[in-house]
Amino acid sequence: MPKQKVLFICVHNSARSQMAAALLNETCGEFFEPQSAGLEPGTINPLAVEALQELGIDISKNTTQRVFDVWKSGQIFPFVVTVCSEADAEGCPIFAGVTTRLHWPFADPSKFTGTYEERLERTRRVRDQIRAKIDSFCDEHCVASKV
Repeated sequence: MPKQKVLFICVHNSARSQMAAALLNETCGEFFEPQSAGLEPGTINPLAVEALQELGIDISKNTTQRVFDVWKSGQIFPFVVTVCSEADAEGCPIFAGVTTRLHWPFADPSKFTGTYEERLERTRRVRDQIRAKIDSFCDEHCVASKV
């Protein structure tokens, strides 16, 4: 069975969507081909890199991409998941052939304030929230869990 493509979208493609794609790949990558993109891509957030490195996942060499470039590529995504606020999610394009569009709003690590350690702790919480959603998604959609 071919892998189903999943696109995670956030504003900057620097933290939330990157973490979601990496966690899906780690959790049930044998069933899904995750990608991530942003409305206004920036650079990878070092807090997201560190939070995932704590789990043994390295995204330090990832690059960001514009969601509209992905949309123009004509790829078909059975799942498109926005991980930003409602207002930001409204700016996302509609992908042809999408069968399921999900919205999982998470706090934006790029907006966290405080010391580095305080911002890292909040990023870890977002990572763990994303991981819980990914676990639930995999429980619901992975073939292995239905065998």
